Amino acid sequence: MSAPEQFLTTALDGHIATITLIRTDKRNAMSDGLIAALEAAYAGLPKEIRVVILTGAGGHYCSGLDLSEHVARSAEEGVYHSRNWHRVMDMIQFGGRVTISAMTGAVIGGGLEMAAATHVRIAEPSVMFQLPEGRRGIFVGGGASVRVGRILGPDRMVEMMLTGRKYNADEGLSLGLAHYSVGADEALPLARKLAEQIAGNAPMSNYFMVQALSRINDMSRADGLFTESLCAALVQTTPDAEEGLRAFLEKRAPVFR
Repeated sequence: MSAPEQFLTTALDGHIATITLIRTDKRNAMSDGLIAALEAAYAGLPKEIRVVILTGAGGHYCSGLDLSEHVARSAEEGVYHSRNWHRVMDMIQFGGRVTISAMTGAVIGGGLEMAAATHVRIAEPSVMFQLPEGRRGIFVGGGASVRVGRILGPDRMVEMMLTGRKYNADEGLSLGLAHYSVGADEALPLARKLAEQIAGNAPMSNYFMVQALSRINDMSRADGLFTESLCAALVQTTPDAEEGLRAFLEKRAPVFR
């Protein structure tokens, strides 16, 4: 396997890291090497990093599974391969950092699965969202049935996969695949602006928003409300909560840890 730095680069700036996929000859297609590189990049982030900007070089975010590396696997091997994707996508979603996707070009298949694991998604006009697996005789395996299905709803996702339908940035915005639709060359600047804002939040507030809200959505109403109470109680006893309330009363900006 090639070294991780051949698949992506990581740039650090204060509390913010920018991870850029650099398989430009493959439209940043997702290979086993790139999955391993993503895992290594997230695992190796310094403690002070609070927000990650995830993007792709060469005009594309990620064009999905690298079909040139797709080999015949036994059912057992296929399960392990899919579960490894799930593990790395969970690291992105629940690893403790906020991740912002700055998206251009292809956001297809595994690329959409990766984007759906991130917390803020920004799309430029060149973006194309697609789940083409059904047109290729395969099935999603990197988490789309859960993450994209929760965004779109199963009915619309079934149609999207059956037909190979493509959505542009504005359509993706209306469906929830993107949170922001911006002009050309505007995704990274907005991502940096939002990253600075989010990095300035109280760390424990960010942590519980990332960790709790998706899980509460999986719970019954009663369990979700009880979990919310626990989260509120824990966050409200931190020094940052005290600072936030004091700053509000004193009509000044809070200074969090």
